[in-house]
Amino acid sequence: MEVHHVTEDAETFTCNVFLAVGERTTLVDAGTMDGIVEAIREYVDDVDAVVLTHQHGDHVEQLEAVCEAFDPDVYAYAHHPRRTDVLEDGEAITIGDESFEVVYTPGHADDHVSLVSDTTLFSGDVVVHDDGAFDYGSFGRTDMAGQSRERLIESIEELLERMPAGVEHMYAGHGGVFHGDVRDVVETALERAERREPKYPEE
Repeated sequence: MEVHHVTEDAETFTCNVFLAVGERTTLVDAGTMDGIVEAIREYVDDVDAVVLTHQHGDHVEQLEAVCEAFDPDVYAYAHHPRRTDVLEDGEAITIGDESFEVVYTPGHADDHVSLVSDTTLFSGDVVVHDDGAFDYGSFGRTDMAGQSRERLIESIEELLERMPAGVEHMYAGHGGVFHGDVRDVVETALERAERREPKYPEE
């Protein structure tokens, strides 16, 4: 599957936004980067769908601009004025050329979902490869109101149970893209979370 990191060169804070090109060209999250529409148009003329991993501001700020430009279907777990389709735990959704299972993974956000296929994981913020806090196997912050480390741990465990053995591409909401043994990265993140390692000094 052809996946482009369209916010890779962003100069301001944003989540990672990924464009999966294929049978159903799909944007995973919308980010905060000014010029996101132009960045998308460097690769494609149209976007069929946007899938939101969750609705924190750094993931949805530019959704309106994306919708105005491409009029895509918008998939989200929780209500959003632009949502056209509800994501439900366990359902299948096509992203690019692959079928992904929706895995409900709250803890960092109440509406958080991850998306996993036979080869690829879009993990949002529940698990991250490297994000400045940890270099290999990090996890979403849980030190703000409404967040829960315990629930996040349960979500990572659920993700591991439902993730096929052959997943080798991981596209997370922050940090770098990872290609390799994704299960090992997720297991490392789980071990860190279970040890209650703080992500930030003040946590």
